[in-house]
Amino acid sequence: MLRNVNLKPYNTMGVEATADYFTTVHDLRELKAALAFARANRLPPFILGGGANLLIVCKALHRVVIHMAIMGFEVVGESQMSTYIKVGAGENWHQTVKRMIGEGYPGLENLALIPGSVGASVVQNIGAYGSEVAQFVKEVDIYDPTADEVRTLKAVDCDFRYRHSIFKTSQARDWVVVSVTFALPKLWRANLSYDDLAQALSGVQRTTPEAVFDQVVAIRKRKLPDPEHLGSAGSFFKNPVVTREVFQALLERFPSIVHYRVAGNMEKLAAGWLIEEAGLKGVREGDAGTYDKQALVLVNYGKASGAELWQMAEHIRGKVNDLFGVTLEPEPVILRD
Repeated sequence: MLRNVNLKPYNTMGVEATADYFTTVHDLRELKAALAFARANRLPPFILGGGANLLIVCKALHRVVIHMAIMGFEVVGESQMSTYIKVGAGENWHQTVKRMIGEGYPGLENLALIPGSVGASVVQNIGAYGSEVAQFVKEVDIYDPTADEVRTLKAVDCDFRYRHSIFKTSQARDWVVVSVTFALPKLWRANLSYDDLAQALSGVQRTTPEAVFDQVVAIRKRKLPDPEHLGSAGSFFKNPVVTREVFQALLERFPSIVHYRVAGNMEKLAAGWLIEEAGLKGVREGDAGTYDKQALVLVNYGKASGAELWQMAEHIRGKVNDLFGVTLEPEPVILRD
């Protein structure tokens, strides 16, 4: 167990923050020991994956930070329609997608280049370019420290919704994802529901998983900053979902508003469009700002603190609410202590 560890290398926002205690766990035994240490010292644990969906607002984190490094990649079964692959929660998400395609198991290519870990992918129910990880989850193995047991949750039990899962709720507050089993389709069909992706592949004679993967990577590189060079957590705000009545009122005022029809007579609004329309694309206050190529991305231009980045996020939320009457919700975990 390490003391007073700087977490800057462990979060893609590049925020300086010190953890009272820090350890990396490689298996269930080490995970149990770390959680026991936290209980013995009466400190809350925090499970850290790739740090790609996280904003640490405080300077000192009075917790036991447990860095997840439980690895594994194994074909564990198949059905007539799918191949089942079990992957450790600590595996890098993008490298896992790349490996699956390379070994002949396509399906996740629309989710390429999303930073973070496999475990975090199901907690967040990551999504991009017309796909969500929930579409490909067969089951999730979790460790429940209260019962001191590993349990397997079927996908239907995970309460997957837009950027949501059961793992974000109070019911699952203490659970730790240790592995995810994916169901990859044997009969692959390209998902080209996202316009930019469809256009990029329109001239291709034969669309392959590799071609989709390459184009998704290219699009993300054009639109989003590389965390290695510019700190960010990807899309910082969820796309807000509003009633048809609210949407119709907004449409009358803003005829060019970007929107998508969703179930339940609701409309999903493009948060990036709202932020840009509010005049906040590429704004900067000190080293905290929004990306000049995509207003939805909050960036650390150098040495912005977590508090300064959160202040910028609150400024954006306030301006969007004032203009549209719509409240933006942060997508990353906001860690205050």
